[in-house]
Amino acid sequence: MTRLFTFGNPPAAPAEAHSEAPDWVQANPGRIDRALQRALALPGGGWFAVDARERIGRTPRAYAVDGHELVLWRAGDGSVRAAPEACPHMGASLACARVRGDNLVCPWHGLELGDEPHGRWRPLPTHDDGVLVWVQMSEETGGSEAASPAPILAPRPDRFLAGVVRMEAECDPSDILANRLDPWHGAHYHPHSFARLKVLADEPDHLLVRVAYRVLGPLAVEVDATFHCPDPRTIVMTIVGGEGVGSVVETHATPLGPGRCAVLEATLATSDRPGFKLALGAGRLLRPLIERRAARLWVEDVAYAERRFRQRARAPVRLRTIRGEAE
Repeated sequence: MTRLFTFGNPPAAPAEAHSEAPDWVQANPGRIDRALQRALALPGGGWFAVDARERIGRTPRAYAVDGHELVLWRAGDGSVRAAPEACPHMGASLACARVRGDNLVCPWHGLELGDEPHGRWRPLPTHDDGVLVWVQMSEETGGSEAASPAPILAPRPDRFLAGVVRMEAECDPSDILANRLDPWHGAHYHPHSFARLKVLADEPDHLLVRVAYRVLGPLAVEVDATFHCPDPRTIVMTIVGGEGVGSVVETHATPLGPGRCAVLEATLATSDRPGFKLALGAGRLLRPLIERRAARLWVEDVAYAERRFRQRARAPVRLRTIRGEAE
């Protein structure tokens, strides 16, 4: 076994593993499914993460969100607008529209659309949290959830270096959450990134893990981190001990349509070291490195989630007879 060398601020104190059983025993499918069901029962307020805020500009962009085709763009004051992607006149794509002032001008017949509804076409609520852009599909706007004033965000650090990756997957959002609710796979499935990992606490509403992140070869940084779900489509990792306390990694799973979803992972790295000010100044240079590392993990984890989705689809239907009828 290759010797591991850790550096940086270590976690506060030695900690015992929650269980000494092998990882494949601790990663109990029933336990993961119960945690997943608790997460799926949380309120979401109808809010769906769409993309990194930097990717939404004055030029309209088309997105699928929860079975709806939408177009997003920025108004002159910098606020984000969202609306159905099809022109209400004859169905032209508004992703090809010109922006005049704050409004879209249909490329087929010049219909100008903005803040006011036009027939069934109507703008949707949006939220720019400084890292991600969200759109609301609540009961009032064709969704299935009761509306809340804003997305339910987990605590974020006051200052951070952010990177966002977005990937699409052939699975359901629940498969993405299930991946993150299974930390035991980390050191086995991602040995290039995780040198070792042990679960310290397995509570109904959160997990606490101690993990050694590989930096270069045998060099690693060891931290304690919690995992919890603030809404039914998000799981958040927060560093609570060791280097970078307060840093968070938000994983959002947005349904696109049946059997398809988008994974948005926002890494918000922080540090109390004096040199972190220099890192913030070099954000444009460091952001691609953060995103490249996250994307490498998600290439593998999307395969994990897609495999889980396919296995669920192939699972035999269990029939049980009650009063002579199969259910």
